Amino acid sequence: MVIVILLFQQGLSVHKSLRIYVDEVVRKPKETLLLGVPAMLYTVQNNLLFVALKNLDAATYQVTYQLKILTTAVFSVILLNKKLTARQWISLVLLTFGVALVQLPSHDKMREVIDPDKLPENPPSIIKAGLFVQDHFVGLVAVLISCFSSGFAGVFYEKQLKASAQPSIILRNLQLGVFSVLLAGLAVIQQDFHIVREKGLFYGFTPLVWTIVVIQAIGGLVVAATIKYADNILKGFATSISILLSSMLSWLVLDDLRPSGFFLPGTILVLSSTFLYSYQPKINFSVTEKQKLLG
Repeated sequence: MVIVILLFQQGLSVHKSLRIYVDEVVRKPKETLLLGVPAMLYTVQNNLLFVALKNLDAATYQVTYQLKILTTAVFSVILLNKKLTARQWISLVLLTFGVALVQLPSHDKMREVIDPDKLPENPPSIIKAGLFVQDHFVGLVAVLISCFSSGFAGVFYEKQLKASAQPSIILRNLQLGVFSVLLAGLAVIQQDFHIVREKGLFYGFTPLVWTIVVIQAIGGLVVAATIKYADNILKGFATSISILLSSMLSWLVLDDLRPSGFFLPGTILVLSSTFLYSYQPKINFSVTEKQKLLG
């Protein structure tokens, strides 16, 4: 997606696009290598989340993983010297609990148990290895590391976006994509090389899958713009509201979600925390102070 946009920016000239790529990516190794940090952390995070999902029940996972909202705020203070008021810290805590409550599965869903007798004769190894034997300590450590990894990677990327002399989000994402493609390629070689060799790299990519890929790519660019022109904390609020809206659409329109009794309290917390974070109290100045401000 980034390459396509770059081509359109350069009037569909492959030569100009390659020249910009060489000038901004290859000939600026320091800036490019710095973006390898969040790319690596995101890769580690994604793998740890699979470990967490395998070793934790859905409720524990959803509640614990929302700590990434707070770790993002902490790293924003440390790396970007961002100043947060006590009211904003309270709103972030409320947001964390609110999103966790919204995503808690319903009681009926939590009681669902897969009967081993109903499994196929040769179930996938992931089912045999991790469905019935869970190590909660391993899962908890994995999700906590993911929270810190997510917070640090997001804020570090924000710092690179805002501190660099390169104003283009497209080129920044192109630099980030170099490492993402390399790391993803290594993962494919390690896990699915035999399938790729037999059936091709794009096996299973139906039109619906391609549509989802394009939407995700566009979403990535929107997130980058949000981080550049706002910050990671506001992105967290936007993501939380999107989770809320997606849950409501799944419930009311698609009818494939049965919310738990915590959904309404969670919704109230998310909306209240959003208002609380952005609320700016009015300051009443005296006549003398107004005159001083006006010069």
